[in-house]
Amino acid sequence: MSTDLNVNFLGIRMKTPIIAASGTFGFGVEYKDYMDLSQIGAISCKGIAITPWDGNEGVRIAETSSGILNCIGLENPGTNVFKKRYLPELKKYDVPVICNIVGKNPEEYGMVAKALSVEGVDAFEVNISCPNVKCGGIAFGSDPHMAAEVTKAVKRNTDLPVIMKLSPNVTDIVSIARAVENAGADAVSLINTLLGLAIDVKTRRPILGNVTGGLSGPAIKPVALRMVWQVAHAVHIPVCGMGGIMTGTDAVEFMMAGADTVQVGTASLASPYAISKITDELRMWCEKNNISDVNSIVDTLQA
Repeated sequence: MSTDLNVNFLGIRMKTPIIAASGTFGFGVEYKDYMDLSQIGAISCKGIAITPWDGNEGVRIAETSSGILNCIGLENPGTNVFKKRYLPELKKYDVPVICNIVGKNPEEYGMVAKALSVEGVDAFEVNISCPNVKCGGIAFGSDPHMAAEVTKAVKRNTDLPVIMKLSPNVTDIVSIARAVENAGADAVSLINTLLGLAIDVKTRRPILGNVTGGLSGPAIKPVALRMVWQVAHAVHIPVCGMGGIMTGTDAVEFMMAGADTVQVGTASLASPYAISKITDELRMWCEKNNISDVNSIVDTLQA
């Protein structure tokens, strides 16, 4: 049986439900020598701010058991460089482009959305794990009110679909998901990285220059699955799931938990061919299990 992997996510026609996750796939063109970018469901670009950000100093990545910690600090060239250097290259490929956007206050998020609401951009994914400089560095995604304010600011400045990327570093992720849905979000994606720490026992110092960092990779998959399942049953907007997807069956699990689409992140750092491999494995699983339409997997967990 041949399986149809096509999905319609927020009105965006995607060849597969697999999206290249932000922060691990650059701006997409860096992987063009390893795979046909036109065969990816969509590309979520590295986080983009209104002006260039330098990122954190010191060691930025540390390997851990079944994952990695990173404290890149959202280094990026800003909207102007993205539009002039990277977007024209991406437009050469038949692949939807989702711009992941960041800001230090709601106004900056809105400015980025307005600046990038241009031909070639299909949607926005809003990273609300950024610290709010007006509130002592508290992450927008840790408070329902602040998350809603960012959502509203982005929606006011674009007609494109808005996906709010949720942080797992909260007591109740469902309350954040409902807050952004009520504020007008078109979809949610989850989870972002879990806060962690790695120590060099020889020096008795943190390995990362920023002391703590975001944990991603297979280690966080059970937490991510649980949160996707909770959120998918609490909101009425589409869900994009991520967190430790390394195989095609991992992707199937997330879709069964309620994710309409999924994102592959850390796996692409381990192998530039990861998304192609995972897509092939997803297709083979579907064909083996007589699934003619990949969309039929969504929300079929019998719990």
